[in-house]
Amino acid sequence: MFGKFVRGLALGLALTTGSAALADDGFIVVQSTTSTQNSGLLDAILPTFRDKTGIEVRVVAVGTGQAIKNAMNGDGDVLLVHAKPAEEKFVADGWGVERKDVMYNDFVLIGPEEDPAGIAGGKDIVAALRQIAETEAAFASRGDDSGTHKAELRHWGAAEVDVATHSGAWYRETGSGMGATLNAAAGMDAYVLSDRATWIAFGNKEGMKILVEGDPRLFNQYGVILVNPEQHPHVKSAEGQSFIDWLTGEEGQSAIAGYQLDGQQLFFPNAQ
Repeated sequence: MFGKFVRGLALGLALTTGSAALADDGFIVVQSTTSTQNSGLLDAILPTFRDKTGIEVRVVAVGTGQAIKNAMNGDGDVLLVHAKPAEEKFVADGWGVERKDVMYNDFVLIGPEEDPAGIAGGKDIVAALRQIAETEAAFASRGDDSGTHKAELRHWGAAEVDVATHSGAWYRETGSGMGATLNAAAGMDAYVLSDRATWIAFGNKEGMKILVEGDPRLFNQYGVILVNPEQHPHVKSAEGQSFIDWLTGEEGQSAIAGYQLDGQQLFFPNAQ
């Protein structure tokens, strides 16, 4: 009798432990950029994926450069960021399996309503940055190797302005995410480059507005990549691929298109 009790107890513990382990393991980690989180997009669409598959998505929202480093270290199953050349290098170097387009929006140049550099209404990002540099108007940069920071530096390069030589003067690096940098820019009456989604979701707009938009060079593409399990065997490749398939499939793309704030669509799906 006692032997049956012990065997029954052992079986019960095994089943309980197995269920707990399965429940605890029913998630993936997505290394992503702050804009997907700050905009509210992921909070809006991920529950649908979880309800459909039972897989929870845990998001680490950092700058794109840091997200890529984290993925290279194996600290994630999927990478969802917005710096295509860096993403393609990530795959070419063997850290990722395949890169797929997911969605896009654009960058906008924001500044104080007083507009000391006189750039309001322009559609040429390079000319606007050159004018900011010439007038030495305050500019707040994320300075964090994020996708936005990479894009900003690319445009400064096209404007032939070496911002490193002006660091700490009119060019001020926050080393922070987009929301914190927008707050800093507002406090300094400074210009700042932002992705449009984060700007739309940003609450502290008083005294700040979009001054330059519509330049094709401000196009902002997002991509998704499965972290290579050959580099990191612990990567949950089946679950991660399931998420990628959903995100780039009809249901995920519809969820992205349907997400709006204040009647404005923040991201535009374009998976092939």
